[in-house]
Amino acid sequence: MARSGQGQSGQGKSTGRKQASTRKPAQRQTTQRASSRRSRGADDAGVIPVLARAVREVEGAAERGKVGPTNRTKFQVIALLMREERAKAKTDKELTDAERTETLKRLDGVATILAKTAARDTSLIQLLAEETAVTDAARTLRRDMLIAAGVELSPDELLIVREPEPVAAAAERAVLPQSVIARQLSNPFLAPDFSQPVKAAPVARRLANWELLEPLFRAFEYGSGGNVASMALPEPTAADRRVPDGLELFHHQAEFVASARAGHRAYLLADEPGLGKTAQALLAAQVTNSYPLLVVVPNVVKMNWAREVELWTPKRTATVIHGSGENLDAFADVVIVNYDVLDRHIGWLGTLGFKGMVVDEAHFIKNRDSQRSKHVLALAKSIRSRSPRALMIALTGTPLINTIEDFRAIWQFLGWIDGEKPTAELMEHLEDNGLTPADFGFFAEARQTVIDMGIVRRKKIDVAADLPAKRIADLPVELDDDLGRSIRQAEHELGLRLLARYTALLKARSETSDTAHPELVRMVAKAELEESKAAKTGENVFTMVRKIGQAKAVLAADYTAQLARSVGKVVFFAKHIDVMDAAEETLAKRGLKTVSIRGDQTAAFRQAQVDAFNNDPGVSVVVASLTAAGVGLNLQAASNVVLAELSWTSAEQTQAIDRVHRIGQEEPVTAWRIIASQTIDAKIAELIDSKAGLAARALDGDDSEIAAESSVQLDALVHLLEQAISEAAA
Repeated sequence: MARSGQGQSGQGKSTGRKQASTRKPAQRQTTQRASSRRSRGADDAGVIPVLARAVREVEGAAERGKVGPTNRTKFQVIALLMREERAKAKTDKELTDAERTETLKRLDGVATILAKTAARDTSLIQLLAEETAVTDAARTLRRDMLIAAGVELSPDELLIVREPEPVAAAAERAVLPQSVIARQLSNPFLAPDFSQPVKAAPVARRLANWELLEPLFRAFEYGSGGNVASMALPEPTAADRRVPDGLELFHHQAEFVASARAGHRAYLLADEPGLGKTAQALLAAQVTNSYPLLVVVPNVVKMNWAREVELWTPKRTATVIHGSGENLDAFADVVIVNYDVLDRHIGWLGTLGFKGMVVDEAHFIKNRDSQRSKHVLALAKSIRSRSPRALMIALTGTPLINTIEDFRAIWQFLGWIDGEKPTAELMEHLEDNGLTPADFGFFAEARQTVIDMGIVRRKKIDVAADLPAKRIADLPVELDDDLGRSIRQAEHELGLRLLARYTALLKARSETSDTAHPELVRMVAKAELEESKAAKTGENVFTMVRKIGQAKAVLAADYTAQLARSVGKVVFFAKHIDVMDAAEETLAKRGLKTVSIRGDQTAAFRQAQVDAFNNDPGVSVVVASLTAAGVGLNLQAASNVVLAELSWTSAEQTQAIDRVHRIGQEEPVTAWRIIASQTIDAKIAELIDSKAGLAARALDGDDSEIAAESSVQLDALVHLLEQAISEAAA
């Protein structure tokens, strides 16, 4: 890094020492720690040389083959420290311009090697995402690297400790409804369930010293040659098909119920959206008598869950927790709570003696560091410890959104892993395979072993042959007004900004070229993306996409009005509130009655909006938020969907369309994507379509390229930069 203290006069140094002496001790320590992050005296001191040596080690590992767990952790820590050092260099007022330039140049060198390494082993790219969880091993390595660089750390930084259990963290907000007190008084003793003893951990044999979670994740990430990840299910009997009068159970649903009746107790039910996962979970609880049953759901669907309990299991009662739980019936068979209020009720929920737990839209707990994930995992652990035969079901049609690590929290919820290692049952099955990660065939066998633990994945095309077709149609629109011209100008200016960065980097490396260097292009685009995520003002790719949505709002609403008059009810999806507002105003001017589904509504009001759309012939359009209405809801009164704004992932887009394309739909479904031509909007649509989702690769046996949200955002910026390079060379 840049060397501090050079280029200053003796008088400046003396003044600096005098000022430092007047600071309070804590301030002096903070200043010393910050300044010690800069190299002193020579280029081989400080943090950057440590990063350079470490990144060469990871690069060497990538050249020899796939990067192992230790070097993957090292790769992530290098990226984290590089970001920290870059941010410090940009804001450190003690650095001269020359020192700052030199520091950033050396960091760019580390970044270049990281990019080359990630190009060799593309699974490393996911570790660069800001939302990727930082493990205890990574925190420990970060501390050790800073110590090796001579950085003075505080006692808190030196000590690596795990986060406290979420129950304690939620104590201040905890509530205890009167209904719960009444139940506790009526049955103060909850005896543990000894119906099946907990198995002792197997004697470690072949796998005693192996790190196993990373190989298990990789077994899913690399694909499966076309094999869908779904356990074998028994043929259902007449008892498994028994449902209330007027209802019908599909064969794939009855198979799941039969499996639960046969004794299986832990499931990742990952059927594609629209295949009736709610009914399967409720009927499985009924045939296994898993009551009381705890159901944790997004706020948008908790009222619908209560309705589904009444529909599929009419002899069972359900209660929904709102706010502080004033109207809660603690004696109900099914207790439904949304993620957002779980922290207020986690204390007493652990005392009710649940025999089963369902987590709907289980990808909501993918980040194990979030409070809601910690609460869910703590409750699951408590339920399993009291009742080893508890029914545990994770429901999600999109279990993987960004990385294969999204599996981790779900597997932990189901009791398949505990922290960083398999639990006794999974370990026993892996031992029975007779293989280690070094043996040929381990990955295929290990993948199947995890699947047999309880992964169930069915696709619509395979199990609902009579479900009508679904297609996506793009409608290009020209933005020829002032806003459209300003969007194109903003794109042009962003491209020039990226080009300036790229040219400066070429110059710093004493290179010139009329053709793009792919590694440098991605590095510049990555830096821009990171700054855009952190920025609160200024033009960037996110503000441009929002402006494009605003510019398309009226055009999309006009097309929606045409559809509504010609084919009937329409679902209108948008990402931003101002786009929804503009659409509702336009539709009102066209004489159409609308309802709205947004994130700030109460569950009861939102359900009333859904009911009005599905049942009131006078309601023509539901204007819905992609995030608030993109999961769990049934909007099949319509067969046409208008996507006014694009998602960053194919998974979010699919979830939205499947609010309409689901069991019970009788009409072919068409999703109309409104695309702003001659803008980055068109490129984003192309990127989403060209890459399969991670779930398709890990669960459906699809071997096509993976696209995470950050991947599409990065590729969009790469496109803008490549376009600017091409125009500059022309």
